[in-house]
Amino acid sequence: MKKYTYTEKKDTRSGFGAGLAELGRTNPNVVALCADLIGSLKMEKFIEENPERFFQIGIAEANMMGIAAGLTIGGKIPFTGTFANFSTGRVYDQIRQSIAYSGKNVKICASHAGLTLGEDGATHQILEDIGLMKMLPGMTVINTCDYNQTKAATIAIADYDGPVYLRFGRPVVPVFMPEGTFEIGKAIQLTEGTDVTIVATGHLVWEALQAAEALEEQGYSAEVINIHTIKPLDDAAILKSVKKTGCVVTAEEHNILGGLGESVARLLTTQLPTPQEFVGTKDTFGESGTPAQLMEKYGLNDKAIIAAVLKVIKRKG
Repeated sequence: MKKYTYTEKKDTRSGFGAGLAELGRTNPNVVALCADLIGSLKMEKFIEENPERFFQIGIAEANMMGIAAGLTIGGKIPFTGTFANFSTGRVYDQIRQSIAYSGKNVKICASHAGLTLGEDGATHQILEDIGLMKMLPGMTVINTCDYNQTKAATIAIADYDGPVYLRFGRPVVPVFMPEGTFEIGKAIQLTEGTDVTIVATGHLVWEALQAAEALEEQGYSAEVINIHTIKPLDDAAILKSVKKTGCVVTAEEHNILGGLGESVARLLTTQLPTPQEFVGTKDTFGESGTPAQLMEKYGLNDKAIIAAVLKVIKRKG
């Protein structure tokens, strides 16, 4: 099995900041808006180099979405920046009515998603945002796994015409994907396997790779697929793998209700009924704690993936 290593850890939000800064140098139509969280979204370099293309809206997220929608009418490509909770749940009506319904070319960039926000606790740890956003007609939903992929995705969505939700996180995580490895809607197969397919997204991709290595030591061959784009889902890649392995585990830092797992289940139910197990939060809010503590308590790590794999392989018979 192919082994993945890393030499450094970085937060995915810094990948967003680096990608936005590069866009500032290469695409004059890109503008940025922030709801009083410049440092948290790593937008400083873009602002330093393009002060006239930045709009500080303050703690008025609904207003930010309306302004972003309006800017598209003049040909601008607005990137909004705030926490994932404030990027979705707080402003869902504005996104639905002003952005999604009219197909506005707004890039909703959301940091501090999931449990790994950590000590800020349940009020900030949104675990239902993927479900909220993927249900909006015409909304592309992206959840990247490391610094390199987040930077590449940030750059790529500027060339995509239509509303996008780009989700990333706060903690430092291994940087293991090659630079520039991103294409909207195109899954990336990281390992080849014959016994089980592990379909993972975001921070759980690295955990899936660690699980696959441990499973190999136990005699199981796991195929790991990095699903960075949850909508549109790469149906062909998933079906091809599951036809070979005969069972699947989905892994995400999100509620199992409404997330990646449900999208995969819908696909398999309609085209290839297959045993499936879900790694994600189980219809619950989070709580305050370190990211590692929370991932352990809520079953969002390599150990939880291994347990799910052993269970689904047994179900497969």
